Amino acid sequence: MKAIQVDGLSKSFAIKQKEKGLGGSIRSLFKPRFIEKAAVHDIDLTVETGETLAFLGPNGAGKSTTIKMLTGILHPSGGSAEVLGLCPWRERSRLAYHIGSVFGQKSQLWYHLPPMDSFELMSRIYELKREDYKSRRDDLVRRFELEPYLHTPVRKLSLGERMRCEIAAAMLHRPKIVFLDEPTIGLDVIVKQKIRELILEMNREEGTTIFLTSHDAGDIEQLCKRAIVINHGQVILDDNVDRMKRELLTEKTIHLKLQEAGAPFDFPGVELLSQETMEMKLSIDTTAASMEQVLSHIVAQYRVVDVTIEDPPMEQIITHIYAREGRYGSNEERGEAG
Repeated sequence: MKAIQVDGLSKSFAIKQKEKGLGGSIRSLFKPRFIEKAAVHDIDLTVETGETLAFLGPNGAGKSTTIKMLTGILHPSGGSAEVLGLCPWRERSRLAYHIGSVFGQKSQLWYHLPPMDSFELMSRIYELKREDYKSRRDDLVRRFELEPYLHTPVRKLSLGERMRCEIAAAMLHRPKIVFLDEPTIGLDVIVKQKIRELILEMNREEGTTIFLTSHDAGDIEQLCKRAIVINHGQVILDDNVDRMKRELLTEKTIHLKLQEAGAPFDFPGVELLSQETMEMKLSIDTTAASMEQVLSHIVAQYRVVDVTIEDPPMEQIITHIYAREGRYGSNEERGEAG
């Protein structure tokens, strides 16, 4: 059985049309006119059990609408979908026992209660057996290193601490699929890496299927093996992440803070974007120079106080995809199996 099977899924919303002028405003008040706006249009996709999938696109592309249909929150305008063999919008209650979700900007934990109380409440919601719940809770507390935060009200936790608790809460009932919507948004580099490691561990040890949306290219590189890119409600790319890394994620930016001024930077495949007395900003073409080579050169030539490495923004990656869209045909056109 496929974890997710989607065929021709579409969703349109009726948008009230505004009319200009006083007369138009009066008419729209008593006889409003609506126009149909397609948020998702005729999407096909398949996700295998245990797969780690990145579902990507700019704001307004249709990502959240698709996830809401796959979790049963929204009914589609057309097409069909099965999640773990169930129709999400018709069998939402049954499906809820087998899926989890984490939204970076929306909490499922009770704001004024400590995480331990939220875990207790969720164990009742999911009708977990008492011994199974305690064993699972203690395992998640150990893995996610939550012991110091269990009895602190959620409102007093940092964003990174809260997100670790959020992911643990989503995993409490051993879901077969977890939908992660921007799980590392607003987090610092160290906390991001910790959360990524925990997500990978759950996938590796429990076979949890991961369905991820993110604007952070680092999430995609480290967590997912396959990526689907959606824009204007339609799929424009379905490819493995290794290929994307070779062809699309080829640029990184390095910010350097130096202890003392050094010579002008010169290295093949690296462009100096800006340089002040104690700071540099570099752009690296990873097809021409590896990160290891560049960092080794930096350490050999300069006394470094701090270094920050950034991936290109998702919007820039989408632009590259459009520029190369003719090169990314179907699997058959690329000579690959579907």
